[in-house]
Amino acid sequence: MPSKNAYSADNQQERLKNVGWIVGYVDGEGCFSVSLFRNKTTKFGWQVFPEFVVTQGEKSKESLKILEDFFRCGKVYVNRRYDNHTENIYRYCVRSKKELTEIIIPFFQEQQLRTAKKEDFKIFAKIVDMMNRNIHSSMSGMEKIAKLIEKMNHKKSSKFLESSETIR
Repeated sequence: MPSKNAYSADNQQERLKNVGWIVGYVDGEGCFSVSLFRNKTTKFGWQVFPEFVVTQGEKSKESLKILEDFFRCGKVYVNRRYDNHTENIYRYCVRSKKELTEIIIPFFQEQQLRTAKKEDFKIFAKIVDMMNRNIHSSMSGMEKIAKLIEKMNHKKSSKFLESSETIR
């Protein structure tokens, strides 16, 4: 009968294989995004919404389950298609600020991405940190976050910065 150490070594080897696969997979298919949504129930009428997402077609949805099992957080959702595509889209999403702070961000700080997503991740982590320090609770903090968001992903200008609430 093998010792517990042998199982532990096997599990560690398997985890290391998964770590490399996950980093590469997220580099290719993942997205770290932060959105600002209008929300009348919030102090300034806007809500900061950070999200880590990996999207796949239905044929590859099992790969998203691997992420969910590995990180032990987030959830896989289906986006049903009603257009001319026959395959539904699946999304592994982590939206909880606590899970982003305690699980996702530390993982990708330790296991560095290698594509342009590395810069998006750094901004994403900074914004979540700002939220944890309640910087988004002031108008100037929201403006700082909106300017950081503009530097991420497709670099679209922020509707928040264009809104009448922020123009002086």
